[in-house]
Amino acid sequence: MATFLYRLGRFSFLRRRLVALVWVALAVLCGVGAATLHGQTSDDFSVPGTESQRAIDLLKDKMPQANADGATASMVFAARPGQSLTAGPARDAVERAVAALRTSPQVASVADPYTAKAVAPDGRTAHAEVAYKVVPIDVTDQARDALTAVAAQARAAGLTVETRGTATQATPEQSATEVIGVAVAAVVLFITFGSLIAAGLPLLNAILGVAIAMSLITAASGFLDMSSFTSTLALMLGLAVAIDYSLFIVSRYRHEIAEGREPAEAAGRAVGTAGSAVVFAGLTVVIALAGLSVVGLPVLTQMGLAAAVAVVVAVLIALSLLPALLGFGGRRVARAGSRLARGGPRPGRAPAGERWARFVLRRPLPVLLLAVLGLGVLALPTLDLRLGLPGDEVAAPSTTQRKAYDMLSDGFGPGSNGPLLVLVEGTGAKASAERFAGELRTLADVKVVSRPATNTAQDTALLTVVPRSGPSEDGTEKLVGAIRDRAAASGTNAMVTGQTAMNIDISAKMSGALVPYLAVVVGLAFLLLLLVFRSVMVPLKATAGFLLTVLATFGAVVAVFQWGWLDGLLGIETTGPIMSLMPIFMIGVVFGLAMDYQVFLVTRMREEYVHGASPHEAVAVGFRHGARVVTAAAIIMIAVFAGFLASDETMIKLMGFALSAGVLFDAFVVRMTIVPAAMALAGRSAWWLPRWLDRLLPNVDVEGERLRHRLAAEPGRERAAVGT
Repeated sequence: MATFLYRLGRFSFLRRRLVALVWVALAVLCGVGAATLHGQTSDDFSVPGTESQRAIDLLKDKMPQANADGATASMVFAARPGQSLTAGPARDAVERAVAALRTSPQVASVADPYTAKAVAPDGRTAHAEVAYKVVPIDVTDQARDALTAVAAQARAAGLTVETRGTATQATPEQSATEVIGVAVAAVVLFITFGSLIAAGLPLLNAILGVAIAMSLITAASGFLDMSSFTSTLALMLGLAVAIDYSLFIVSRYRHEIAEGREPAEAAGRAVGTAGSAVVFAGLTVVIALAGLSVVGLPVLTQMGLAAAVAVVVAVLIALSLLPALLGFGGRRVARAGSRLARGGPRPGRAPAGERWARFVLRRPLPVLLLAVLGLGVLALPTLDLRLGLPGDEVAAPSTTQRKAYDMLSDGFGPGSNGPLLVLVEGTGAKASAERFAGELRTLADVKVVSRPATNTAQDTALLTVVPRSGPSEDGTEKLVGAIRDRAAASGTNAMVTGQTAMNIDISAKMSGALVPYLAVVVGLAFLLLLLVFRSVMVPLKATAGFLLTVLATFGAVVAVFQWGWLDGLLGIETTGPIMSLMPIFMIGVVFGLAMDYQVFLVTRMREEYVHGASPHEAVAVGFRHGARVVTAAAIIMIAVFAGFLASDETMIKLMGFALSAGVLFDAFVVRMTIVPAAMALAGRSAWWLPRWLDRLLPNVDVEGERLRHRLAAEPGRERAAVGT
């Protein structure tokens, strides 16, 4: 692999105009495709194989008039203090609003609060339920504007009016939060290289790569139903890895120039060595992200594959476009404006990375215990991890969705925000549903059970159950389980569905998949590291460190987003269950990044050890060459991810925090502290591999050792003069 990449690097350097033109043309083509083929995105979730999804599918067939997967909206009215909605001008205003809603675009039906008994006992709060003819993804801006206009007219009549529901959720606009991370990355790159040209190349690669990836994802939305979060998460990860991969190759190019090689040769060697590690690191990220599809949740599959596309583009650009850009920059890329940028310490003083490594090597056991204990303490909140799909209850207090949620909770109880639908099927469905409704009314957390509605064939009936607890509370989750258990015990062919039940089923499916997916990722990590480092101990320590990173990150997420620690500092206005999609997605991403840092640090240690250095000296020298670049890469990653904390979307804010915390823990605590301490304690055993296994494993030559031997055997290669 290293030899092929070496040739690719030289070709791109020498044919830089052609390569650059191809990439620019590809970017333009993707941009045109995105502009002409793009479609709408949505926040809808389907959960194949669950009871709630089976019930939704059955309702579409048996009771299409129920519009089970259609968009809905709730318009909540509240009278002024001392007034009532049951009579007078306030009631007239509500009835006018209901009449206006019935003539609004795409509206299928509107439940009058006075005939549907949707007026609170005190007469001060009421809600009208609006059903649309289309699914949420197809609700037009015109329909949303009409809903907003009706609410405004009712407010003008003296009422307090707020709206919520799937029809009110417009596609989130792409924010500029990533600019924060890019700005920090630019500063770090300039400090690292001391050259505007060298610092600009990774940024230019990242911007072009992200533009191409985002265009591909946008074009795909014209053919596939995609989540509105998909492109944001792909942008978040694609931007970070694109900068990091380019950083590694540019750093190696500068090192080769400093060794006295001609620019074309330096570019080839940089791509052949650091590029090999980039391929491996990118491959691990792609495998982990693509592996998310095994969970069986379409939205998670979309996110994983979209982010994987962004990573693939980042790798391809780093291997081909970057050496072409190095060709345009030539030796100017290698010029550093300061001692810090050149990486040189003060005369007689070792680099900071080597000094830290030697400190760890002198006290490996205390350092190891302290680092493991620290991550263990951070992981303790994980024991209280609660997964869910938080809704309007965790929206910003200033939003109309949150205000409507609170108004419904105050007037009708929290459960009115998440009613359950119970589908009863079979001959005599109405009688079965009435009998089952009587049983449900005896359950402790049930507040109201509606009379059954039946289809024309009288073989399907639908009940609405209003819990006493809110949609994301434990009581509602237990109630869904109790209803299903009661149906099984009584022999009733009943299924529970609705948005609340769907969210509960999603969380249950994600919780059940978490441990198996983690096992797959850890097993994959072990096999890949075994192949790269040809050692048993190195993969064991690396995967154990990855598990510590995951647990510590989960603990930090629970403490901040579930317990509310540092919520004011981070701008988190509400807390609740952790987004059920986050843990598995975070495991996949952090796994790839952890292997990234592991490869760039430990391959140089292995190289030194193979060349005769003692185990301790190999660790110290490996740190001297790799710690500074890995530190810069980690800071850039953290900055890019942390920039998304400024997003208004809770899920994006959560993912930004989780990924930045995961990189922080893995890069600085695990890879740069625990790994060298553990290797120091293991000594030569760290590099042990059974002979029979050594014969079986292919030599992937990630560190480019065979490439260096081949080039050293070619006369004149070292100083071959080529055009720059």
